[in-house]
Amino acid sequence: MKLKMSKNSLFAILLRSPWWISMGVVLVFVLASGALLPKQYVVFGVMGSFPFLVISAIALWRQLKAPNPVRVAEALDRAGAMAWRDFSSALEQAFIQQGYTVTRLNSPAADFSLSKAGRVTLVSCKRWKAATHGVESLRELVSAKDARQADQCTYISLGAVSDNARRFAAEQGVTLVSGDELGVLILSENKR
Repeated sequence: MKLKMSKNSLFAILLRSPWWISMGVVLVFVLASGALLPKQYVVFGVMGSFPFLVISAIALWRQLKAPNPVRVAEALDRAGAMAWRDFSSALEQAFIQQGYTVTRLNSPAADFSLSKAGRVTLVSCKRWKAATHGVESLRELVSAKDARQADQCTYISLGAVSDNARRFAAEQGVTLVSGDELGVLILSENKR
C-alpha cells in the first residue's frame, strides 16, 4: 500500500520550496539548541533538525534535476505555435521517451492510447490551443476511457481549464497536463 503525504503538510510544503528554506530551519534548530538547552542535551536538540536536513537534500536534488524555467517557457511558446501534426508528433515522441507504446486513435474524444506495464492511458490533446477548457471535453474523454476499458485518462492543454472542469477531473480521476508540466513534457521529447 502506497502512502501519500498530504500536500499541505510541513514536509510537503518544504519539498516544493527552495532547498535553502529547509536548510534555514536546520540552522534555527542548531542555534536554538545551542542557546536554549543545557550542554548535555544540545546533541538531542540538533538531532531534531535531521528530518529537515533530509528534506533540504531531497529538495536540492529535485531542483538541480528540474529543467530551466526559461527553457520550459520557450517549449510552451513553441507548442503554441505548432500545427496539430507537429504537436501530436512531439507528444508522441515524448511519450515514447517515457517508455510508453503509443497508438494514435481516430476518435473525437481521445487522440492517443498509451500502454506501459499492462496499463492503458487515453490522452486527449487535440484542443490544446483552446483559450479555455470546459467539462464537455473531459466528459467525452471519460466516456471513451470507460468504453475502451482504459485504466487512466489524461487531458492536455495550453490554456486554462475552468474550475468546473478541474472539479470534474478530480472527481473522475482525469490527469490534467498544462503549463510547466506540458513544457517539461515537450522538453523531454528533445532528449532524443
